[in-house]
Amino acid sequence: MDGFPILTAIIVLPAVAALVLALLPRSRGELVRPVAVAFTVGELALTVSLLASFETSDAGFQFTSFHPWIEEWGIAWNLGVDGISLFLVVLTGVLFPLALLGADPHHDAKPYMAWMLLLEAGLMGAFLSLDLFLFFVFFEIVLVPMYFLIGGWGYADRVYAAVKFFLFTMAGSAFMLVGVLATAFLFSEQNGGQLTFDLVTIAEQGDFAPTTARWLFASFAIAFAVKVPIFPLHTWLPHAHTQAPTAGSVILAGVMLKLGTYGLVRFGLFLFPEAANWFAPALLTLGVIGITYGAIVATMQKDLKQVIAYSSVAHLGFIVLGTFALTRQSLTGGVLQMINHGLSTGALFLLVGFIVERRHTREISALNGLQKVAPVFAAVFTVVMMSSIAVPGLNGFVGEFLILIGGFLTARWWVVVAAFGVVFAALYLLWAYQRVFHGEPSEENEGFAELHWKEGLVLAPLVALIVFIGVYPKPMLERIEPSVERLILHVERRSDYEEPEVAERGPIELEQEPGEESEAATESEGEGG
Repeated sequence: MDGFPILTAIIVLPAVAALVLALLPRSRGELVRPVAVAFTVGELALTVSLLASFETSDAGFQFTSFHPWIEEWGIAWNLGVDGISLFLVVLTGVLFPLALLGADPHHDAKPYMAWMLLLEAGLMGAFLSLDLFLFFVFFEIVLVPMYFLIGGWGYADRVYAAVKFFLFTMAGSAFMLVGVLATAFLFSEQNGGQLTFDLVTIAEQGDFAPTTARWLFASFAIAFAVKVPIFPLHTWLPHAHTQAPTAGSVILAGVMLKLGTYGLVRFGLFLFPEAANWFAPALLTLGVIGITYGAIVATMQKDLKQVIAYSSVAHLGFIVLGTFALTRQSLTGGVLQMINHGLSTGALFLLVGFIVERRHTREISALNGLQKVAPVFAAVFTVVMMSSIAVPGLNGFVGEFLILIGGFLTARWWVVVAAFGVVFAALYLLWAYQRVFHGEPSEENEGFAELHWKEGLVLAPLVALIVFIGVYPKPMLERIEPSVERLILHVERRSDYEEPEVAERGPIELEQEPGEESEAATESEGEGG
């Protein structure tokens, strides 16, 4: 990796691919999909190379790249990756080729593929940016491709869903733009007029008055809350998920929503630790409401895609809970759950897409007995569903368990309420599964096709990762934990927050300490005698 700008390459490659597709003659339509898939596979190779070269023990930003962009304004092409962003980059690299292979556009493949590749470039840029203005640019770039993907290739109410998605997210972004500019200018006033948008510099050297920091935090938090989305700003999500094409739903749920949760960690906690601690009770409350509300509403849905859409509201509420419980365990669980949700929900949307291709409906009442005619399809759906329910042995359990045990130390009653969300998740997913897959198939469902090998190849990496992370999460945790610990220490240094000692040292060490002290005292008394 010495001398090779891998982070820049990760951002630029899909953007170049989008340009290549745009310039490809319409007469060569047969090349569109192979070219798009080839570029996304190359992007995946870059992210895997990044993962392999990542230093496990380094808690800071690695593979940094800094080049002045608008020098007089202090704006730079400033990139870096740490344990918090690493697996979001890898997840993005994994999901895009699978989404392109798993779902064909029904028309105009060339612009569809180009928009998908531009979306990938924007997402990678947002996860890797260490400059506030650069992050804002990439944060906005992703809205355009997703708007056109929903509006151009979605279902019946696609235009309404696309416009609602765009208006909600643009309104949130307006708050963030004000926050970005205000943060940079206020920091400039503290440092002799030297303007910079460098995230690390502002986070480590900024000294904002408490009230000012809280207003700045709120401006960022509103934008990220819309993107997550946090209750009650979630109303755009079910429409966008339901009307988006299959690949759009996979990327929207699997990666794009994580811009909100990642932003709360990277920019909320890191830039404004005191304000984040002050707002924590409110955000914990909204997160827990989202868990309960999302689960209850998901139970009542008649559309299988809407069940999964509302389940995202519940699952992302767990990530918000883990983030603002502010312990090493809960925050590590929150970061891990971002990846787990992307894998399980991405796989669920692919499976629902396969059902729609076969039956041309998502209505649960029209689907029954599929397990009898397509047992392999049902088995794969079961594994992915159990991952979403957080059954032990699968990836969802590891993240939710860390969130709950870490959150119990600082947000006990919120965690008690959130624990019921695990029960509700089992209720709405198992009930939906029972109605769709159990029983005798109706005449319309008797011809439901079994999972074929191409679909199996698309789903196999996701199922393998679901099982691997559930059984052996250590490779991920040992890369995430150092950066999480560094962030918690930063919050403690720059606010009144103190992490419970048991979260830092563990219950076993704390239990042993009094005995060790007593033993040392006995030895001392013996020497004195």
